[in-house]
Formats: sequence, C-alpha cells, structure tokens
Amino acid sequence: MPDPRPHAGSLRAGLMLWLAALLALLLLFSSWSAYWNGRAAADTAYDRTLLASARAIADGLVTNDGKLRANVPYVALDTFAYDSAGRIYYQVLDTAGRLVSGYENLPAPGPEVPRTDDYPALARFYDGQFQGQGVRLVSLLQPLSDPELTGIAEIRVAETLGARERMARSLLTDTLWRVGVLAIAALLLVWLAVSRALRPLGRLSEAVELREPDDLRPLPLVSVQREFRPLVLALNHFTERLRGQLERQAQFIADASHELRTPLAALKARLELGLRDPEPQRWKQTLEEAEEHTDRVVHLANQLLSLARVESGAQSIAEGGAQRLDLSQLARELGLAMAALAHQRGVALALEADRPVWVHGEPTLLNELLSNLVDNALAHTPAGGNVVIRVLPQRILEVEDDGPGIPASERERVFARFYQVARGRGAGLGLAIVGEISRAHRAGVELGQGALGGLLVKVRFPSSDPDASD
Repeated sequence: MPDPRPHAGSLRAGLMLWLAALLALLLLFSSWSAYWNGRAAADTAYDRTLLASARAIADGLVTNDGKLRANVPYVALDTFAYDSAGRIYYQVLDTAGRLVSGYENLPAPGPEVPRTDDYPALARFYDGQFQGQGVRLVSLLQPLSDPELTGIAEIRVAETLGARERMARSLLTDTLWRVGVLAIAALLLVWLAVSRALRPLGRLSEAVELREPDDLRPLPLVSVQREFRPLVLALNHFTERLRGQLERQAQFIADASHELRTPLAALKARLELGLRDPEPQRWKQTLEEAEEHTDRVVHLANQLLSLARVESGAQSIAEGGAQRLDLSQLARELGLAMAALAHQRGVALALEADRPVWVHGEPTLLNELLSNLVDNALAHTPAGGNVVIRVLPQRILEVEDDGPGIPASERERVFARFYQVARGRGAGLGLAIVGEISRAHRAGVELGQGALGGLLVKVRFPSSDPDASD
C-alpha cells in the first residue's frame, strides 16, 4: 500500500544536492578567478620581457648626420624570433615621430594609458590590435642627448597574445583539476559521513519495525547521536503516554466488567428468588426491586458510555476541535433540563449567571461535566435542600449544595474511578468523569465546603482566548 503522507525528500540526497550546487558555484568562481589571475601573471611575466626587448633596442640607437639610426642588437633580434605561441613586432620612431625601423602602423598608446610604476623607465603598457589580432605593447620613451640630435625617441614592442593565453589556460586547467578533485572528494566524504551518521537512525528504525505490537518499552538512547536524541526522547514520551492510555483502558475494562457483573448478578439472583416464590403478591415486590436494580445498571452503563465519550472528546480537543462557548448559556440550558428532576426530589435548584463567560471547549463534554456535577449534588441533597449553579466572570463554574459534603480526607480520592465514600450509593464515576473532562480542558477542580454547609465544587477554566471579551 503506498504511503499517503507527503515526503520531504532524502536527507542524504538533499545534502548532496546543496553541496554539489555550492561546489559548482565555487568551481565557476575559481575558474573565472584562475583565468584572470593567470592573465595577470602572464602579463607581469611577459611585460618584463617586452620592456627588456625595448631597452635592448634603445641601447642600439645612434645618430649619424643628425639622423637617428637603429642598430638592433643580436639579443633583441633573438627575442623577436618566432615561438610556438605567437610573434613579436617592434617599431622605432625618431624625435619627430617618423619611422626609423621596424613595422609600420603599430598601435600608439592613448592619452589615458598611464606610465608604469613597476619599472624605472618611461614606459607604458597597453593592449591593441595589429594585423587583425590582439597584441600587448610597450611604449618606451628614450631621451637623446647627442649634440647633433636632441629630443625623445619612442620604441614600441608588440607581442601577440598566444603565449599569454597559453599560460592563462594552463593555470586555469591546473586550478580546475585541483578544484574538481577536491569537489569529488568532498562529495564522497559527505556521502560517507552522512551515510555513517544516518546508520544509527536506520538501526533504530529497524528496531522499531521488528518490535511486537504490544512492546512499548522506551527506545535506547545509547546508539544514536546527540542530534537524534530529542527525537528519540519525544518518541519515548509518546510511547509512555500511549502505554499509560492502554493501561487505563485495560483497567477501565476490568473495573467496568467487575462493576457490571455485581449488579447484574444481584438482579438475576433476585429474579430467580422471586420466580420460585409461590405467593403472587411477592412477585410485585420482586419486580419493583428488579426495576431498582435495573435503574442502577442503566445509570452505571450511561456513566461508562460517558467515560468513553470523554476520551474521544479529549482527542478532539487535542486535535484543535475546541469551540468558543458561553459557559453561562450552557449552565442555563442544563438548569432548565434538570429542573424537573430537582422538583421531583424536593430540592430547590438555582442559577447565578449574570453575564456571558466565554471558554474554549467541547460542548458535549462540558454539558456532561455540568450534568454530573448537578446530578451528584441532587443525589446527595436531602428533600428541602438547595443546589446552586454559579458562573463567575473569572471563568469559574461552581456547583454548591447543602448536603452532607465530602470529608477533607476523601476529597482527593473521589476522582478515582469507581471510588465511593462510605455512604455512597452511586457507582463512583460521577466525579471521576468530572476530573477527566477537566483534564481534557486543562481546567482545575477544587472540592471544599460551601457557605450552605455542603459540598462546593469549583472548576477553573484557563484563559485560552485573551482577545475575546467576557
């Protein structure tokens, strides 16, 4: 069966994807940086050679009959020889800018080209185009102090960019190889590291998968990394709550079976005795007693069903199913519904709820809470007594009677299921239901002695809606 839950993808694949993208950006930046750094290094290296060639030519300048002559030395000619990467060109101009020797139409430096500060010479380095190809040039100004000719001559030396491009590409290739190897190694190491880091989680998942359905022991913490421990602790906390819930359900089923078995057995025994009685006038008494026993069984069954509804309602609250309700309106509706029962028992039922009091809760559960509190008060209040329902603005619900009350030593124990005080006549579930519903609503329950002398029950609801006006 396919898993309907949405997947966030693989952690390993996600990390590898992000790392690959980061390395690709790094490789791109390194390539761009390596190429231009290589060009800068090549320019630095080859510019020195250009300047040396220009100086060698300047050393061979002579004057004859007031004219400038260029005797290019062998060293300079050797520098101009062809190589595997490109070619070198030169040009000598006299003080009037006329060509003395070399190639014509070599590009002149523009006025924006600055004089170099890297060498002690009147030289300027610049780029240009010659014979349809890019060249790198140096312009060297050579002062002349001959009596026959004074001024400044200019020597230009140009080199095609082949050698520089080759050097830049070599540096780029070396950088790409190094970065590429490092990237592959980093990806491999991250893959191995993530796989090793996720291995304990896989073992933990396998251990959970192999467990029996009724095995709710805590998961071990020793075999997982520190980052996974909060997850394991959360799972253990959930498992502990689930185990407690299952234990409460099992205990509830056992207690309910016991509590139902006793009145049903008594009812069956009373009917059997009545059927064996030969006097018909005793049969009516038997039926009346059977009716009383039946009422108790029905009341117990209804309370057991109420407890079952409490658990489903509590889950609804936990899943965000609570509603904004007027507690005063709930108390008013319940008071009207219970008025006939109170009148039948000779008890005065009063309601004190002057204004709306808003709480967040599940309406069925809150109605069950009110019903159990009022029913418990009516059951223990003698004829002629009083039961008061109060709804206070501080989100407090009070139910007070003038019955015998509950001793202080018993007040904590009456919230246990099926617990009864010595004179109790019910099943011991009324206040237990109240406690369960209060816990589901995160409300506090207090038992005490009221002004009427009987039991006073206070239920304090939390302020879960601060923006709502009471």
